[in-house]
Amino acid sequence: MGRYIIRRILFAIPTLLGISLVIFAVLALAPGDPLAQFAADPSVPPEVREQIRASLGLNDPWYIRYFKWLGALMRGDWGFSFAARVPVIDLIGQRLPQTLQVIGLAYIISICLAIPIGIISAVKPYSAFDNIATTFAFIGFSVPTFFTGLLLILIFSVNLRWLPFIYNSTLQVTDWNSFWQQVKQMIMPVTVLALYQTGTLTRFVRASMMENLPMDYTRTARAKGLNERSVILWHVLRNSMIPVATLIALGVPTIFTGAIVTEQIFRINGIGELLIRSIQNSDTPVVMAITFIFAVLVVSFNLIVDVLYGILDPRIRYE
Repeated sequence: MGRYIIRRILFAIPTLLGISLVIFAVLALAPGDPLAQFAADPSVPPEVREQIRASLGLNDPWYIRYFKWLGALMRGDWGFSFAARVPVIDLIGQRLPQTLQVIGLAYIISICLAIPIGIISAVKPYSAFDNIATTFAFIGFSVPTFFTGLLLILIFSVNLRWLPFIYNSTLQVTDWNSFWQQVKQMIMPVTVLALYQTGTLTRFVRASMMENLPMDYTRTARAKGLNERSVILWHVLRNSMIPVATLIALGVPTIFTGAIVTEQIFRINGIGELLIRSIQNSDTPVVMAITFIFAVLVVSFNLIVDVLYGILDPRIRYE
């Protein structure tokens, strides 16, 4: 297993380098000027703009800028935001807690709901519970998140006035009142994301369980005298979690990169909102940092999934 992990890490390095090169080239060749706001400001003389461009290295060819960016990245320097005029690592650090609070909590809730619902639906197929769970699952992953978000805003914010529809990212939790305000403003975005993710995961868990329930090893476990709960949890569920673990693990990188649509609807100052704003402003260092972080997380969690395969299924060997 150790040699396999080392080999996968060595393969991941050129993969990430290739991804970073493609992303940087696309961003560099795309239309837009990161210093366009200075061009619209008549108080900034043209010679000052040229000095700023030269100091930031924007006059260099894109491949020269790429190697400069890569060298700075190796030293732990993520660059400097053209729009916010702060280091990129500080800007991401300011937005990351908001994203983790909302998207991370929604993802945990969806996993905790989807696995038991999927198990019960598979054990009791076509029952009343299964029909209700299947209906809500189809609604969950079929209805777009922007529609669900706007619907919740109309009901609970506009009509009932129970919940705020704009997320206050500056709110500091210091007492029970501020804690309750934080909970209230998280209810709708967490519900929107959890509904979509729960629907998707529930269908995967149910389908995987239904595939493993008729297997020979399940009948053998029952023939040995094991009770039904042990057969379901320790035999069927363990084998059924192999494809589900892939889906769960590959969904974790989205927690760190944010939910773009949901953050836009509820005005959450998270990573997703930062990515959209940076693309609009041609803020290449920020876009490059966020997309590269996402690529690193995807490659890393692919490796974690492969290791989990060996834990969940002892028949899988990597040596």
